Amino acid sequence: MTNTPADNAPLKILCITGWCRNGSTIIGNILNEIPGFFHVGELHFLWKNAAGRGVNEDCGCGRKLVDCPVWSTVLPVGQPAGITFVEHADAVIQRQLGSVRTRHTWRVLRGLRTEQIRAHAALMTQVYQAIAKRSESRVIVDTSKVPGEAALLAHLDGITPYYVHLVRDPRAVAQSWSKPKEYVYAMGPGKSTGYWTGFNLASHAITKRYPQRSMFLRYEDFIADPAGTIERLLRLIDSDPAANPVTDRTVELHTNHTVTGNPDRFHTGATVIRPSDDSWRTGLSKSARRTVAALSWPLSRRYGYGAADSNGKG
Repeated sequence: MTNTPADNAPLKILCITGWCRNGSTIIGNILNEIPGFFHVGELHFLWKNAAGRGVNEDCGCGRKLVDCPVWSTVLPVGQPAGITFVEHADAVIQRQLGSVRTRHTWRVLRGLRTEQIRAHAALMTQVYQAIAKRSESRVIVDTSKVPGEAALLAHLDGITPYYVHLVRDPRAVAQSWSKPKEYVYAMGPGKSTGYWTGFNLASHAITKRYPQRSMFLRYEDFIADPAGTIERLLRLIDSDPAANPVTDRTVELHTNHTVTGNPDRFHTGATVIRPSDDSWRTGLSKSARRTVAALSWPLSRRYGYGAADSNGKG
C-alpha cells in the first residue's frame, strides 16, 4: 500500500465530529505526526480567533494565527479586494452563523440550496486546498466538531471526506466542563449535556448518510487501546497502518499548527496516553448526575454508557 496519491487525486479530509471534551485534540495531534498528515485543529474558528473575536488567538506553534507561517498564508484566501482582513473575517463568521451551525446539518446534507452556503462552500474548497499546498499534506485532520461544517465537506470539489463520530461518557464530559481550563470557560451540566445530545444527533445523521467513509468511536475505547484505534483510523482512510506513531501507549509529539482546541495542544515531547480515571464519580454532584442522566438518555445507553443514576453508578 502506498501513501502517495496521484497528483490529481482528491484531497482527503478526516473530520472528527461530536461534542467537545471528547479527546479529538490528542487524536488529531497523534495523526499529525504521520508524514503527509496535517492537523488543523478546529478550523471552523480560524477567522473568529484570528480577528480577535474568539477566546484564543494563538496557533499551536505558539505564534499568533496572523503571524504563523502557515495561517498567515491561508487567512487571505478568498478575501475580496478592497476590504480589510477583519471585515473579511466578520463576513465569514456571519456566513457560518447563517449556514453551518449544528441545527443546519440536515439542511446542508440535502445540498447547497442558498447563496450563503454556496459562498461558504466555495471559500472552504479554496482554504482546504491552500492548507494542503502550504503544508504539503494529502490528508487534513479537522477536529472542528461542528456538524454543519462536517456535512458541507461532501459538497466540496476535489475533496473526499471521512468522518469519525467521537463520543465520550456525558458524565465525564460534564465533569470536564465544570471547571475552566486556561482559555476555555466553564459550563454547567445541563448546558454541556444539551450540547452533547444535539451535536451527537447531528453527527449521527452525517455518518448515517456516508457509512462507507465513517467510523463510530468512543473516547474510552481510544484510551484503552490508542495504538489499535489509530490503526483503525488509518485503515478507514486507506492509509498504511505501519505509519502508526503510537508505541506502547506513548507518542512523540512535535510542534503543531492547530487553530484551537484543548490547551494541551501546546505540549510537545513524549506523551503517554493514560487510562481514564472516572473522576466524575466523585467530582460530579448527585444533582448534576441526575441532570446528565435526564438529558443524555437514550443516547448514553445507545453508546454503551448504561444508566447514569443519582449515585453515579452505571
